[in-house]
Amino acid sequence: MAPYAYSYLRIIPNKTMSTNTTNQHTYEQFKLLCEQAGIKLTHQRLEIFQELMEVKGHPSAEAIHSKLQERMPTIALDTVYRTLATFDQLGVLKKLHIGSDKTLFDTNLDIHHHFVCTQCNKVEDIYWPDFDQFSLPQQFGELGEVHSRHLELHGVCADCQKKQSSD
Repeated sequence: MAPYAYSYLRIIPNKTMSTNTTNQHTYEQFKLLCEQAGIKLTHQRLEIFQELMEVKGHPSAEAIHSKLQERMPTIALDTVYRTLATFDQLGVLKKLHIGSDKTLFDTNLDIHHHFVCTQCNKVEDIYWPDFDQFSLPQQFGELGEVHSRHLELHGVCADCQKKQSSD
């Protein structure tokens, strides 16, 4: 299945729309995207999609599976992994390749980067327009064609710093 770059779905709600309007609009986009890609809109895929719409942050497949088991006790972790991989190919989310033991997923499709706490492994979105617009050095062109860039900062988050200060 080829990625549908022209069809990237924006799961992050538009703050000017009501939740019901946003969910219905996003659901319709998702339905159309699946139809264009020739993917069946199964009950499990819809439930996983719904969970992604409600989750904040950068969940792992295990975290999504755990939440889904509350209402779908028989759903398999492998089903969640395969569905998330399909959603990644469709452009519904991005699979993060952050140096941790778990694969994380990001529903924020805006251009952004990540700060990763080296103590608690929390991942936060950061926006840096100057970095995004900065011209790459000429020698990068000798390597090949750059299609995207992603900055990952590692350090200690403010919450962990506070904990260290109070100890």
